[in-house]
Amino acid sequence: MNIALLGYGKMGKTIEQIAIKRGHNIVLTVDKDDKDYDITKADVAIDFSIPTEAFNNISNCINNQVPVISGTTGWLDNYDKAVALCQEKKGAFIYTSNYSLGVNIFFELNKTLAKMMSTLKQYNVSMEEIHHTQKLDAPSGTAISLANDIISQHSGYDNWKLNENGEKIVPIIAKRIENVPGTHTVNYESEVDSISIEHIAHTRQGFALGAVIAAEWIAGKTGVFTMKDVLNIG
Repeated sequence: MNIALLGYGKMGKTIEQIAIKRGHNIVLTVDKDDKDYDITKADVAIDFSIPTEAFNNISNCINNQVPVISGTTGWLDNYDKAVALCQEKKGAFIYTSNYSLGVNIFFELNKTLAKMMSTLKQYNVSMEEIHHTQKLDAPSGTAISLANDIISQHSGYDNWKLNENGEKIVPIIAKRIENVPGTHTVNYESEVDSISIEHIAHTRQGFALGAVIAAEWIAGKTGVFTMKDVLNIG
């Protein structure tokens, strides 16, 4: 399979290594200052760019009938536009805040736990995410996904806030520490005990592998998908 990498930072380079090991060809690498490129060289594109470039990258792929996998966070104000364009053009598109296979299992555990805790009003939920200092957005897209899943399953919460508590608020603490690939913790605390679930990424390899697996899966398909479709979970 011929793959275009939209965004050629640390994640893009890790994806390149894994894709080549799995027998694919990297036919195009696009960095933030590259504007004139032929996306039609690729059978599929993987976007790990920056928030200001993601929507343009995704739109370019869809308009040229190139399936696109996006893991860029911080651009979701335009997500509905990307979905509408994909449906209009009969393209193929996957977005998720985190392609790690383990994180996607963690998403399902988080939803199940939130549903179980929804009747136990004595427990208050909070979240913490820790990432490397180069990460541009806060909270992380993964933390936002986790918080939104809690809100969807737990009637005691209807919004999330960064570093802020309040009634019906899921508070998210975001920390930036050198060389931390990504740690996400969901805590439920009462006066008598605490319950926590946590996912700790040790390297970027897990994120990159999941993105390549998603790119392999979407070949020949039409529609808007998530990693739940790729992994057949949930």
